Amino acid sequence: MKIDAELVLDLRTDRSWSQEELSIASGLNIRTIQRIEREATISLQSKKALASAFEIDIHDLDFNELAIMKKYQYKSVVLKFDIGWSKRASTGPFEFDDALNEFARDGWRLNHLIQGTTVHGGSGQAIVFLEREIIE
Repeated sequence: MKIDAELVLDLRTDRSWSQEELSIASGLNIRTIQRIEREATISLQSKKALASAFEIDIHDLDFNELAIMKKYQYKSVVLKFDIGWSKRASTGPFEFDDALNEFARDGWRLNHLIQGTTVHGGSGQAIVFLEREIIE
């Protein structure tokens, strides 16, 4: 299981303990202490031993991963082509692909596509919804 290795290191250094001294206080092998601090993984038995040595609740050692919320920017674009663009998609020319690839060069990716129909007079066009991650 995952453990807050930074907390273990902080608790150990706050007490001015070496890894060997923590090993003695907890009854764990020094290599186990080294692995816990380096890899942040631990068995339940070792976790109980550390909590006892530090005189803290066992759950205080739990690793709390912060969820990182990604932010996206969205854009909708109407791509207009001659009426036959979708019929010749298998033979080309690929103007539609070229237009999407142009947006991709600027970091946009296709989120959704709605192809126009003749019922609504939209044949030969498509509405493309694009997104890209906002890096802060």
